[in-house]
Amino acid sequence: MRNRYLDLLRAAAIVRVIVYHLFGWPWLSIVLPAMGVMFALAGSLTAASLEKRGAGQVVTSRMRRLLPPLWLLGLVAVPVMLVAGWRQEAGGEHPFSLPRLLFWIFPVGDPPGSDAGVDAWEPLWYIRAYLWFILLSPFLYALYRRIGWAAVALPLALIAVLDVTGFSLPDTADAAMWDFATFGACWIAGFAHRDGRLARLSPWLAYPIALLLGAAALYWLHGHQGEDPWDLNDVSESQALWSVAFVLVALRWQPPMNWLGRVRPLDKLVTLLNARAVTVYLWHNIAIAAVWPVLTLVALDDLDGKLGDVVDLAAALVLTVVALLCFGWAEDLAARRAPRLWPTGGPALRPEVLPDRDPRPSFAGPRPDVRSYSAAAAMTPRPGQWRPAVDPAGPRPAVDPAGPRPAVDLAAGRHAAVVDDEPETGRGLPVAGRRNYPVDPPLEGEVVDPWFRRPG
Repeated sequence: MRNRYLDLLRAAAIVRVIVYHLFGWPWLSIVLPAMGVMFALAGSLTAASLEKRGAGQVVTSRMRRLLPPLWLLGLVAVPVMLVAGWRQEAGGEHPFSLPRLLFWIFPVGDPPGSDAGVDAWEPLWYIRAYLWFILLSPFLYALYRRIGWAAVALPLALIAVLDVTGFSLPDTADAAMWDFATFGACWIAGFAHRDGRLARLSPWLAYPIALLLGAAALYWLHGHQGEDPWDLNDVSESQALWSVAFVLVALRWQPPMNWLGRVRPLDKLVTLLNARAVTVYLWHNIAIAAVWPVLTLVALDDLDGKLGDVVDLAAALVLTVVALLCFGWAEDLAARRAPRLWPTGGPALRPEVLPDRDPRPSFAGPRPDVRSYSAAAAMTPRPGQWRPAVDPAGPRPAVDPAGPRPAVDLAAGRHAAVVDDEPETGRGLPVAGRRNYPVDPPLEGEVVDPWFRRPG
């Protein structure tokens, strides 16, 4: 079961990455800090997994779903770069080194590549940063559970320390450290979204904090611009502050998403981009590099102005779709699903259809003490307001013949779908603060919501 608002955010971030890499418009990094959003969403889903399973299982599962698509890219890109003369290149950013090829297998460092193949390997910093966040998540989540919002501030404090001290590490480790400092606050803010802490934060506190962080980001950017004055990707400090400010606002807001199902083409596009997010990210830069040779072949390479931009974008999207069709199956195999050519539906991605409900309230046993879940404390009725645990109409079986009950969103105080964090199982993992136990039908007047670089 999908949270379609989060799906929409992820799809928008992916499209923004493609457009940014195609046109290089620096202001896009301010309008939508895509990488911060993507790290925050991943942090939220990782927290959901850590609530349900052991840390070792979560890390293994995440790596299993991240690495096979990278390996497939390596099987194509590395031989091509070798045939094109990678061994003979001198002075390149990533000179050929046999031991460093291991980073294509386990990317704790940036997978290397030739100067000529830069479009294949340059975006892979995101995969490396993502892997480090996965490996550190059990520790980060335990720290967050202990110190709360202070954990979100720690990566920002790390940036301040690095700026003041000038501390650095060898190149591979230094890049990982700076990416953690830049996007770590977004990842941990995803934890706060998952357990409801962000939703419980008063808007009179959340929005002024976000405004203050955003203002600090722009102030710092004004005196430390890179080549493009308005490109946050050139200034890690501004990127970190602006990204976490955006995430605090975007993830705290949970708009109704019923409208998306009525716009079928957009709904299917959002589903497709979420099902193939890793493939699109890995191959979109190669697709962009192929745009101009392809347009030259069809004699459309000399168009100028807005028409030329439209044609370039259309060609980039078409070529990305071709890559998706050719290589997207790796994501299905990584997730232990049957390969699908065009995954715009299926058990793991379709919205749940709630079963017909018996209008009488029923319980198989005493109601759990939800007060023990801190994420729900502010939104849960007191024990005196609960309905009787025994159905006055008589005893009912332990398993309701009407079928499975929807999960209850204790943080939001309404029935909700859970995010399908493990598509290969066909079962969604409950988010923090939600438990799969029988619940009452909606109260009178209650609204049931079934939906419930660096360059990037």
